[in-house]
Amino acid sequence: MQHLEHAATALGWEGHLIPDVEVLGARFAAVARIRPDVHRWRTDNGWEPELNPTWFRSWSEPSMHDHLPLAAVDLLGIMVPVAKARHAVRACGTLMTLAPCAVVLPHDHPYKPWRMVELDYYGIGAVNAGPVGPAELVLRPEDRSREFGSSLFGRWLLEVLYSRVLERHQHPAENTGC
Repeated sequence: MQHLEHAATALGWEGHLIPDVEVLGARFAAVARIRPDVHRWRTDNGWEPELNPTWFRSWSEPSMHDHLPLAAVDLLGIMVPVAKARHAVRACGTLMTLAPCAVVLPHDHPYKPWRMVELDYYGIGAVNAGPVGPAELVLRPEDRSREFGSSLFGRWLLEVLYSRVLERHQHPAENTGC
């Protein structure tokens, strides 16, 4: 996890590092920031994180629009550890539709210009990071989420991340990192 902390710092993503997120077959780390006003409101009004993905299908029905909680976290970015840059486009895949996505490469990964041109074209970032020392930002990711618009999956993911942030606050001794 140390390399993910270094990568988040290199990317300038200041928030809660949430490692080992696994949803719908995708595995990644995320950096999220609590929205204090919304978190306070949700806590005061009993709106716990909703982790049941089927519940979100009802959100598309107009009769449910006034029964939806606001997202209590902002997703700053997604990081996907990969061994080689050639796996980056597949690794970020649909995740880059939700937030800026960066691959975390081994600290000694060689710079390959053609691979970086491909990542730049898709807006995928790249960071070389190891367990010690600062990470090297090779390519800054772009936020392409507005191009794709919001989705029920993305909104559900925010609930999952909100839940994980709250879990980490309940067990602060286990919480390291951002």
